Amino acid sequence: MRMINFGIVGFGLHAVKRLMPGFEMSTNCRVTALSRRTMTAAMESARQYNIPNAFSSTEDLCRSAAVDAVLVTTPNSAHLQNVLTALRHGKPVLCEKPMGMNADECRKMVEAAKEANRLLGVAQVFRFNESVRRFREKVASGEVGKTVFARSEFSFPAGEDHPRTWINDPKVAGGGPIFDVGVHCIDTLRFILQDEVIRVSAQGVSDSRSGELEATADLTLEFSRGTFGTVLVSFRAEYRTPLEIVGDTGVLSARNALNVEHPVNIELSRGWDIGDTETVSNRLAYALQVDSFAAAVEGKGTFPAPGEEGWKNQQILDAAYRSIKSGKTEQVGPSSL
Repeated sequence: MRMINFGIVGFGLHAVKRLMPGFEMSTNCRVTALSRRTMTAAMESARQYNIPNAFSSTEDLCRSAAVDAVLVTTPNSAHLQNVLTALRHGKPVLCEKPMGMNADECRKMVEAAKEANRLLGVAQVFRFNESVRRFREKVASGEVGKTVFARSEFSFPAGEDHPRTWINDPKVAGGGPIFDVGVHCIDTLRFILQDEVIRVSAQGVSDSRSGELEATADLTLEFSRGTFGTVLVSFRAEYRTPLEIVGDTGVLSARNALNVEHPVNIELSRGWDIGDTETVSNRLAYALQVDSFAAAVEGKGTFPAPGEEGWKNQQILDAAYRSIKSGKTEQVGPSSL
């Protein structure tokens, strides 16, 4: 079986903690190149992880014949140029979330991918979580009846010593936890409900560490079929990723549903009674994501998070920030997708 060779642009904490373990468990792809800001740093990472090719620029990595596909993991403000560079060199590209700094950047990426006739994906990895997929299947099969409420939360303590030093820089990060983890919550609810957000209201609070950006926020999402979604995110609370879907005949819930390290218990309850309980694991999510993208590159499957999905998510993020500023509910879109 042919292996798809990935080059990782911006090989940093995320690559070390999540991506490389994922590639180790993958079946049809591998990492053959990486880039960092300096050649010294790139060569050190390449040596440490036994990656044969090291580069100090996106341009040089994308020019390499050793790279079949590019995985962009740089800070958010660099995504647009990195993606456009990869596409200009004819490389399929998988871009970390949030895909851009705003919806217009995402539009440019999607249009460039169509013009280059190359695959563009967004790394909404929780679409590959077994917990999320089971929620989606159970909701689709009517196990909770008609959905009324949907809730996804994501928080973790991002202290002053956080290794992503740019996380509170608006010019680099683009947003606070709404951008960083709220996009995961939004995408997860869209994926599970198989429905689109049409209106958003949001509010956020900042503090001395977050500066211009929010440190904690809540969003209310109105879906086209009438479901109301709640998203709570923070850089100040303890780690938690609860997920809950409330229907007119049942409730699906899981504590820390999005985590990829520990088993997830999914409960289906009706009234005061807990019915079915199922335990699943998300440990293969990152491997499944790159294997799926590699298969799509070879024309052997469809990647479930194409660039258009990143664009849709960004439109919701943009509406949330408009709502924080205006104090009003904001429309999502319009979209020309």
